[in-house]
Amino acid sequence: MTSWLPQLASEHGAAMDRALGYVHVLMAVLFVGWGAFFAYVLVRFRRKRNPVADYRGVTSHTSTWLEGAVAVAEAVLLVGLSMPLWADRVEHLPPLAESTRVRVVGEQFAWNIHYPGPDGVFGRTDPKLIDPQSNPLGLDRSDPAAKDDVTTINQLHLPVGRPVRITLTSKDVIHSFALQEMRVKQDAIPGISVEVWFVPKVSTEEMRARTGNPDFNYEISCAQLCGLGHYRMRGFVTVDSPEGFEKWMAEQEAQLGPSTEESIWK
Repeated sequence: MTSWLPQLASEHGAAMDRALGYVHVLMAVLFVGWGAFFAYVLVRFRRKRNPVADYRGVTSHTSTWLEGAVAVAEAVLLVGLSMPLWADRVEHLPPLAESTRVRVVGEQFAWNIHYPGPDGVFGRTDPKLIDPQSNPLGLDRSDPAAKDDVTTINQLHLPVGRPVRITLTSKDVIHSFALQEMRVKQDAIPGISVEVWFVPKVSTEEMRARTGNPDFNYEISCAQLCGLGHYRMRGFVTVDSPEGFEKWMAEQEAQLGPSTEESIWK
């Protein structure tokens, strides 16, 4: 029923796909049903058969019952399916100690990625320190918590099989963080931090084998028109094995210099 969707790569995605499938089934029934009803009334109440207006109109309550059935179906989809799915995403966050934490800051036209480093604490940022080339997040390296932080631009690395908690915000206008295969989409709004979470279950290498495309990469797209350069606001996600992610983190920490403490990812 959902083979037309992008490949599925997250644990919660199957439930999202089922909900979307049920919505499309309802929409298909409504499209065919109301179309057939419209054709029926065009024939049933044509001028030749009804040359004189009947001010009593239709006395049957069939259409009322049909509208009631549609309302019930929509209520079931909303209250019985969609709301529980949403509640699960916002009320049952995985523990921080068991999650990979990432801060993602959108800007025209890039995604800035910020990892807290081995100490698990995001360092202080200061708008006065922002430099578009060398420090787009304005990270204050004089802050002890920031000395081991890892930052990248448009490159998000995640371990497979481990919950990911991403804190989203924006430096300028509203963007929308979308990972199609992970079934994740959330607006990034200036001045507001919004958290999303998911569990990647298919590594990049596994997805390349599954799709038969050796060049496949998960992409971060902006699903909100954000300016003239919106079309080129894309990032890439690499889902590694746990060992591969640890190795990548260790490499990034090593590039920070002698102030970096020994990595706990090792």
